[in-house]
Amino acid sequence: MKKYFPVLMMVWMLALTGISAQQVKMIKTQVPERPAGQQDVLQLTAPPMKTVRVGFIGLGMRGPGAVERFAQIEGTDVKGLCDVEADRVEACQKLLERHGRPRAAAYSGSTEAYKKMCDRNDIDLIYIATDWVHHVPLALYAMEHGKHVAIEVPAAMNMEEIWQLINTSERTRKHCMMLENCVYDFFELAALNMAQQGLFGEVLHVEGAYLHNLDDFWTEYWNNWRLDYNSKYRGDVYPTHGIGPDCQVLNIHRGDRMEYLVAMDTKPYNGARITKKLTGKDCPDFQNADQTSTLIRTALGKTMLIQHNVLTPRPYSRMFQIVGSDGYASKYPVNQLLFRQEKLSNDIPNHENLSAHAAMPDSLCQAMLHKYLPSFVKELEEKARRVGGHGGMDFIMDYRLVYCLQNGLPLDMDVYDMAEWCCLGELTRISLENGSLPVAIPDFTRGAWNRIKGFSYAFKN
Repeated sequence: MKKYFPVLMMVWMLALTGISAQQVKMIKTQVPERPAGQQDVLQLTAPPMKTVRVGFIGLGMRGPGAVERFAQIEGTDVKGLCDVEADRVEACQKLLERHGRPRAAAYSGSTEAYKKMCDRNDIDLIYIATDWVHHVPLALYAMEHGKHVAIEVPAAMNMEEIWQLINTSERTRKHCMMLENCVYDFFELAALNMAQQGLFGEVLHVEGAYLHNLDDFWTEYWNNWRLDYNSKYRGDVYPTHGIGPDCQVLNIHRGDRMEYLVAMDTKPYNGARITKKLTGKDCPDFQNADQTSTLIRTALGKTMLIQHNVLTPRPYSRMFQIVGSDGYASKYPVNQLLFRQEKLSNDIPNHENLSAHAAMPDSLCQAMLHKYLPSFVKELEEKARRVGGHGGMDFIMDYRLVYCLQNGLPLDMDVYDMAEWCCLGELTRISLENGSLPVAIPDFTRGAWNRIKGFSYAFKN
């Protein structure tokens, strides 16, 4: 409590004196000047490609699933498979064969093997599914060698890496997309469409999280890399599943922008115990807290609450919520919707609870979710659920990536989405280490955040 007493005193004094929030002491963050000759990559397009030729790097946990999904998307050609471990490459070759695809060129045996694959001139896209700390050097090398990149979450772990990806994407004019699958889950897709159609009125507040007890998974990470990272870094190191859907609902860098955040965490308790249990080694200085909570305020006066917890036993939740002037949506622990009656169309039956204090009945909730599921998702839903990948959202993500590349369209997520959703990793740490002071969030577009009006998907004519 003593640690936060100066901040609490400051808040109390502000309340007494009427000083505005803009006058609160805030930790500034640098926005480096855009290198000469570069311009932003908002709505970046590339020449259409009939067949998307792809190479995969990292074939441990996420990689094999991606290979199998691409093998079931028309207009793709898996040209290369890369992993340090040769047996993982061979396992993915068998996945290709199972789906009637030819074997791909194999690269393994060295942490530098990926370079030979990126040097090829018959690959358009490099799909990166390695551990976090290797994402950026692989992506930079791939873009420098003429490849678009799709990077697993989180794509970058600190501000230096984020600006490296932005500047390289802008200079090379290559797509740099983070593979945030949760924006393609069915509830989130329907709720986003509802928000775009105005059912919630003005969206005022959103929530998101990654609350996932990893006790059953720590040993699955090669060389214990994930627990090791948590032991060294304080803050929300894995924010993207929660913040991604929220930012799309709020049109972040498409009419609004995140201005600043404030973070607070519990003491680290379980991390050291888990480390001792799994490795036999003491870790008295384990950094990542059991629970980290972050509040964000946008330029238009909206708020976001983002949470991270992978160390305590609790039900899985991404805590997805939308709070609007005329409606509400929540996915966890159960699907819930609530709207003012006048916001509902005539084909949704009237019910006494629709504008009361309780969520609408489940049958009506499901009808609304189906009604507002985007048409392109309805067309993909059966195959997506059959192919799988976290219930189908991974397939929709990969399908949309391929579709946009095939048709020369802007991707659903750009390098600025990556930056905004990853920046919490370092910025929350800065807030925490300074008594939960507000920390400014950079405008990663460097002035273009209000040029596009609203989030949208691109489609061919």
